[in-house]
Amino acid sequence: MKKSVLIIFVTGLILISCKKNTETVKPAENSKDSITEATESKTGFDINSVPVSDKELGDFPFFSFPQGMEALNTPLQRSYDQIYFPIDGVFTPIEGKSWKSYVAKSEGSNESWSLPYFEKSYDEAIKAAGGVKIYDGKVSDNELEKLKQQAKYLGEEGSIDYWNEPVKVYLIRRPAGDDIYIQLYGNTSSGALQILQKAPFKQTITMIKSDQIQKDLDEKGKSVLHINFDTDKATLQPDGIEAIAEITKVLNNNKTLKLDINGYTDNSGNNAHNLQLSKDRANTVLNTLVTSGIDKSRLKANGFGAENPIAPNTSEDGKAQNRRVELVKK
Repeated sequence: MKKSVLIIFVTGLILISCKKNTETVKPAENSKDSITEATESKTGFDINSVPVSDKELGDFPFFSFPQGMEALNTPLQRSYDQIYFPIDGVFTPIEGKSWKSYVAKSEGSNESWSLPYFEKSYDEAIKAAGGVKIYDGKVSDNELEKLKQQAKYLGEEGSIDYWNEPVKVYLIRRPAGDDIYIQLYGNTSSGALQILQKAPFKQTITMIKSDQIQKDLDEKGKSVLHINFDTDKATLQPDGIEAIAEITKVLNNNKTLKLDINGYTDNSGNNAHNLQLSKDRANTVLNTLVTSGIDKSRLKANGFGAENPIAPNTSEDGKAQNRRVELVKK
């Protein structure tokens, strides 16, 4: 009898222990509003888990400021840009039309800044447009180090303070694939909002032909060319080789013509790197012309880095204009 009681007692202890262990490892309650928003998993973010929204959204950037709040600066808007979003905690570059702004209480308002009001206003507005929250949290130090090396506009107006505050990221998936990504954060006195609508890059620069190069040299003493090189390299792309063929025609048509080949970059990266890159690209043009049969004594290569920009470096279009080679008649 005693033996039977002992067995029952031990069995009871085992069952209680198992119950406690099960309760210990039980996952925390999902804090998100719906299963659809639980997009973080060991396998990473799956965009197919986000429903498509065909709701009418109006004009970009789609959302106004909450009542009693306004931009701290003139919002930065670019027709094409790249913004990093911490999707599934991993910074992912998304390209398209962008908008950024710091947000604070309106000047003259009697109301104090309210972070919960700021966050809830956008949370409800985005969800009403068919959006889903796909990330909410503090980004890891490892990802922040990667961001410092990759992102170009850290610290500009409307920047997100990933280092000190958690960030919320939303996605409005669109039928045509022009998905809308939104991220925001706030602190005790203000916040920041970034909106990007995916869009492919559209090339707006066309190659100048030899007759236009000659006309520019005759009328202005120089011709500005946008010769395509590989990113951050002095290696010519195929259409860059075609551009140099047009320069060769000009030099062959006028055997007395001598040119300075001046290379320029945009302001991305440090000055020393940009200066060297511009010199290397100018020398690539010179050496390609020499290979084509042009006497080297007629040419001189110079690099000026990001000096003397011909467009603002605040947009991708402006940066593209500044990445150029100028042919200057001697």
